[in-house]
Order: sequence, then C-alpha cells, then structure tokens
Amino acid sequence: MTPHRLISQDSYDKVFIVGASSPVKENGFLDTADNQEMEKTIDEYMQESPIKATDDHLIEFAGAMRTVAKALRRAAEAKAAAQEEAAKWKRKYEFERANNLRNRHEVHPSESDLPNSGVGMLNTCDETKPDTTAVEQSERCCRKHGICSHEILQDEPTDSSSKLIGRKVARKASFRLSWGCNGEKSGQHKHEVVSFERGDIMTAERSSKQILLKWETQPKTVFILTKPNSQSVGVLCSEMIRWLKNHKEIDVFVEPQVRSELLRETSFFEFVQTWGNDEDIKQLHSKVDLVVTLGGDGTVLWAASLFKGPVPPLVPFSLGSLGFMTPFQSENYRDCLDMILKGPFSITLRHRLQCHVIREAAKDELDTEEPILVLNEVTIDRGISSYLTFLECYCDSSFVTCVQGDGLILSTTSGSTAYSLAAGGSMVHPQVPGILFTPICPHSLSFRPLIFPEYVTLRVQVPFNSRGSAWASFDGKGRKQLAPGDALICSMATWPVPTACQVDSTNDFLRSIHEGLHWNLRKSQSFDGPRDS
Repeated sequence: MTPHRLISQDSYDKVFIVGASSPVKENGFLDTADNQEMEKTIDEYMQESPIKATDDHLIEFAGAMRTVAKALRRAAEAKAAAQEEAAKWKRKYEFERANNLRNRHEVHPSESDLPNSGVGMLNTCDETKPDTTAVEQSERCCRKHGICSHEILQDEPTDSSSKLIGRKVARKASFRLSWGCNGEKSGQHKHEVVSFERGDIMTAERSSKQILLKWETQPKTVFILTKPNSQSVGVLCSEMIRWLKNHKEIDVFVEPQVRSELLRETSFFEFVQTWGNDEDIKQLHSKVDLVVTLGGDGTVLWAASLFKGPVPPLVPFSLGSLGFMTPFQSENYRDCLDMILKGPFSITLRHRLQCHVIREAAKDELDTEEPILVLNEVTIDRGISSYLTFLECYCDSSFVTCVQGDGLILSTTSGSTAYSLAAGGSMVHPQVPGILFTPICPHSLSFRPLIFPEYVTLRVQVPFNSRGSAWASFDGKGRKQLAPGDALICSMATWPVPTACQVDSTNDFLRSIHEGLHWNLRKSQSFDGPRDS
C-alpha cells in the first residue's frame, strides 16, 4: 500500500483550536497575522512523518484548510488596500472641495471679510471661512450625490500652504477633436458634434432627435409618382391633380407616360408638366418643392432613384401591399396634404448607400462606373451559378471576413425590414445612421450579421480564385455582373431621402412593424393560471 501523509487526531484538533481562538473582525475576515499562524500550523503538521492509513479524506481536508487560509489572507489584504485607496481619494476630494470654496469666497468676499471691517483676509485652506450660502448649497447636494456639476475640479497646487490670492489656478488642458477622411471623393466630411469645454467631452445632439420641417415660402410645385398598371391609382392621381390645381393653385409634375394617360382622359391636364430627356431629370430637384408617391414601398424606392443628388421632401401614400415607408392613407389625402403644405411636420431622414463598381482592368480606385444610389440594400449573390459565392470583405483598410454562401446584403437602416430581415438581420430604427452587413445562407453557423457605423467605406471583392462570378442588384433592380477581380465599394451617400411622418419617425416605424409584420403578436397569457404565492 502506498504510504500517505496524515495528521494525527491531536493535530486535527489543534487546527480547529487555532481557528476558533483567532479573533474575527467586523467584516467577517480573520486578521492577517492569525491567517498566517493558521497556515503555518497546517504546514507543520503536513510535514510529519508519513504513516500508513486509508483515511484519504483527512489529507483532502488538510489541503482544503490551507487553501481557505490563503484565500482569507488575500481577501484581508485586498480589503485593506481598497480602504487605503478610498481614504486617499476622500482626502483628495476634501482638499479640492475646500480649495474651490475658498476661491469662490475670495472672488466674492462677504462684508465681514472686507478690509474696512477690521478682519483680515485669510489665506490658508484651514483658516478659510467661506460664505454661508455657498457652503449650504454645497452641503445640500454634495453630501448626497458626491461631486456635483457646479464644482470644477482644478489642478492641485504643488504647495498646499502657498498663498492663492492674486494667482490664477491652473485649468485643465483644452483639446480639439478631428475626424479622418478617406479621400476627397468619399463624401465622408465630418463636422464638430462634440463640446470639449474644460476638457470634458459631451455629445452636442442625439442623431435620432426628431426633425421638423417648416416651410419658409409656400410650395409651388408637386411631383406625383404613381404605381404603374393600376386603375384605382390612376383615378386617385387625376382627382389629386384637380384638387391641387383648383384649391391650392399648385403646379404638378408627373412622369411622361402618366401625362399621356391624363391627356387621353381630358384636355384639362394640359398644365401638367413632365420631362423630355435624362438631362431634365438631373435638374428635377431644382424644379420640384414636394414629391407625392401613390403606391407601396416600391414606389418610394423608384422616386428616390430619380434623384441622384438632393431629394425634395417626400409624402408617401399607402396604396400597395407593403407599407413600411408609407404611413399616409389615401382616403384622407386632402387633410394630409393640407397639413403638409401648411407645416411644420415631422420627417425621417432615410440614408442612402452610394455604390461604385470597380472593374479588374481599372487603373485605380477612382476609375469607377457611374455611382448607384440605393435606399434599401445592395445584394451580392451567386446568380445562376451553381457554386457558392466567394467574397472578400474589407471595412476601410481592415479585413472583415470571407463570405462563402449564397451571398451578402449591405443594407441601410430603412432597408432593415426588407431583404436583410428575411436573411436574419435585425430591425433597426430608420434614423439610426449605420450600414447593415447581413450574410445570405452562410456556410458557417457562427457567421452572424453586423452593423457598421455610417462613416465607414465597405469594399466587397471577388477574388481571382473564385469558382464563378457574382451578381450585384441595387434595390432589387439593375443587376451587374462581378467577375473575379472586380469589386464593389459602398459608403453612405451625402443626400438622404426626407420622408414625411404621420406622427413622428418612431411612432410610424413601430406602427409599420406591428401592422406589416404582426411583430410579437400572440395571445395574452391567461389571468386565472398559477400565481406566485
């Protein structure tokens, strides 16, 4: 039998005697010296001559006791160090607080401290008698909440006994924040959005703060876009044009095909304007004050695609199968348009993505095809190929990952309830500035969606060793083939799409996911079930 090292019954009892006779502090821990004594006692008896025995539990018990003694000692030492650190910070805070009170007292002396009162100005911290009002204000809030916002901590002087009259106390160093820019053509120009007064960083405005639009001059021209091949929408469009002309004296723009249909109905619509070529479309934003869409979300996407630069305020009426971006009901179009034309009204700034396709034969990254703006998403998939997509993804100059699967979706937050949601992405409030990075059926269970900040530039490239080409579609149309070596670059566009809200952006967003997706719709739990006793 293998010999075991045991402690005798007398030693066993002595360990308990040492532990029982040690005084216990108020915090529940033994004194450090007593912990060392207990540990020393256990070590002595663990070194006794080995004897034969079968009671292995005594060895385990002795080892456990030694572990407990070490733990108690470490806990006692840690608490002592924490108390010393807390006392140090308390002394520093008291010194700074007295310093500030004295400085305020010196700037605004009370009558009893003036030279003609016969009482000299006291200079040292211990002799300072601050005015009663300042002390009472400080006591009321500082004793309850700690350091308050009205107290500015200043640099501690090198000599606490030095005289401070007539000498400026050093302030915290000031600094400036600046943002980088990924090239002049990236459009990522940043503005100062933080305050750094007295060395404290504070955000100036919340990006999701509700925005109101108020007209400075009355709108004169309305551009109406309609859902195609719908007789009911055509009837509503003609009624709306008559009402705008007869009651509001507003000029109307429509698409060329819609104007032809209106003129076949009656010659009354001769005043309706349209465009003749693509160059006129580029100048459309300078001629139109307001855009009205009659249809679903697809009509809103089509309206946004017509404006390559600034977009006029857009009023979307719900006449389609989906209405995540169309809060207004067509039955009440007169009241709605009255409210919009009078103003002010809430708007949602829906950000767009600007996409560039760079071919493998391009000389540099500035040699791109014409940029494409998308309001929902750009999708890169395998098209008709039977092979998986193989994509290399970069965020600015940092490698993100390789996508192997059916494809990848780069979505705006407005498009978070579209294809990205169907592929497993999260729903995001449309005024949150960000870019959603959502894989489509990835061949990795750990490949989860990401949300990038709005200022980054994403690059998706088809590597040369890819088995096949990839295909990119922009808001579900305009597909482009990406051969091995080609790349797609996406960044946040400069010009958002301002869409009018029925109530506000949050209310409209929540109502759309409740009505359109039946989000979290379930029967309520029965009230007559089991309850907590």
